[in-house]
Amino acid sequence: MSNPFDLTGKIALITGAAQGIGAAIAAKMAAAGASVICADFAPMAAESTAAMDAATAASGSKYWYLKANLTEKGAPAAVIAEAVKIAGQVDILGNVAGTIRRAPFLEHTEEDFDFVMQINLYAPMYLSQAFCRHVVGREGKGRIINICSMLSYQGGILVPGYTASKHGIAGLTKLIANEMGTKGINCNGIAPGYIATANTAPIRADEARNKAILDRIPLGYWGQPEDLAGTAVFLASEASSYLNGTIINVDGGWQAR
Repeated sequence: MSNPFDLTGKIALITGAAQGIGAAIAAKMAAAGASVICADFAPMAAESTAAMDAATAASGSKYWYLKANLTEKGAPAAVIAEAVKIAGQVDILGNVAGTIRRAPFLEHTEEDFDFVMQINLYAPMYLSQAFCRHVVGREGKGRIINICSMLSYQGGILVPGYTASKHGIAGLTKLIANEMGTKGINCNGIAPGYIATANTAPIRADEARNKAILDRIPLGYWGQPEDLAGTAVFLASEASSYLNGTIINVDGGWQAR
């Protein structure tokens, strides 16, 4: 039997792939056979490079680093164009790049709100638009994977920009699925729970907040970026061919509590 999770021959563009969740997803897709364009403003972390080297050596795939500043006007379309130039085409888009700014609602600045919305919502919108134009233009098939959040469902505290952007990306995921499904493009989302990354370091350092979070997670521990990567491969593969407009919670049971 053929492996429905095999990504051999596919080209994936993953944003935010220099470290954290993006790097874990990029490495897992490479291990599954995809050649991966790692797009990020920051250079690849040493451990991310090592993981990509190992994954591509094992699977025979390739990877490239593409510097991308998604806050610049016109950058998303330019990133897609450059990715196509590098690899010939793009079959999978992982909108993983994200940021967060913490401050009480009454103190949250316009600058912080706009910056978070630019990275977390506007960039995925225009990356997805350019990607869909590329896929439709070559009469191909494509997969979009958006990173949502538990704050796609809840309000949270101290992160108005992040909460607004993650509600927005959940809605955008469904909109793209509705409009692009008949054109050969599936769009789904992953909603991570509490994952140990640089963005969540301040929460983990707060003893009381950290305990409250762990007490609610049925599995009893923080997730790691690698815990999301298998779901991303599933959504990129033929195994999920009839999944469209769905958001999968990978949260250790947080939503079930």
